[in-house]
Amino acid sequence: MGGFLLFNADRVTSTGYKSLSINSQPYFLVLNQFVMRKLIYLTVMLLACAVLRTQAQPRIPGASTTQTISQDFGLGKIIITYSRPNIKGRKIFGGLQPYGEVWRTGANWATTITFTENVIIEGNKVPAGEYSFFTIPGTDEWTIILNKTFKQWGAYSYKQADDLLRFKVKPMTMNESVESFAIQFANATTKSADLHLMWENTNVPIHFDTDDDAQIMANIDTLMQTDPKKNAFTSIQYYYENNKDMKKALDWALTAEKGDPTAPYYVVWEARVRLKMGDKQGAITAAQRGVDLARAQKDDEYMRLNQMVIDKAKM
Repeated sequence: MGGFLLFNADRVTSTGYKSLSINSQPYFLVLNQFVMRKLIYLTVMLLACAVLRTQAQPRIPGASTTQTISQDFGLGKIIITYSRPNIKGRKIFGGLQPYGEVWRTGANWATTITFTENVIIEGNKVPAGEYSFFTIPGTDEWTIILNKTFKQWGAYSYKQADDLLRFKVKPMTMNESVESFAIQFANATTKSADLHLMWENTNVPIHFDTDDDAQIMANIDTLMQTDPKKNAFTSIQYYYENNKDMKKALDWALTAEKGDPTAPYYVVWEARVRLKMGDKQGAITAAQRGVDLARAQKDDEYMRLNQMVIDKAKM
């Protein structure tokens, strides 16, 4: 009807009052449809404005790129976020970064380090948490600082009173220069790792140890009581690699073999444990059985692993 709404008030309700309709539809239904159309329109317009606003703000990359590294460590993780300045032909330590002054250990925001579990750094116990990671470079030694104020721009607002820990380490000189400042882990195991700060010709190693052996041992006790079949492999492995009770580890390996007599992966751990206990002949006998089982299953990996135990036992 030319876009006009037709009101119809001719119908009478059971109460005697006439109900209002629009174009033969109940008024409340038309009203709801009208409101929904308005909401959809407004939502689309807001999204369009947001997109246009984003497109209208061009970005420029910073001079120093940002990197986050994460290292599994014991029961937890170590997470480090830092910026990576470049040498660009400059003298860095003793030049751009003077010796004896607090450094943000990178560029832009001070480097941050997060421990999800307690750790030990160069013999110092550190509780789980988030810290700013400052350093004081020196020619013969560096001071490493964990500061309790987590997010700081540069070292401008650094306060020594907020330090959790300070300790000293010895820098090393590298033959090859590193253009972009780098932080990386090396020699990482379930028990320890080395963190390296590298820039120019300087390499600063920092040693980390886990502080969760008691918790892991308690976890193993619980897991081996509740579901030994599922947890035998990792429990044996932890006992072996950390020089725990080898007799208990051997018992677990023998029990696991009974539950899965054709599995060469339990046999290799029996052989390794026997060898560590000084039983060379027992290790050779077990490992040879492991080789035979692996060969029957065409499992080249466990043929090789069992053979390695035999070769070591015969040395």
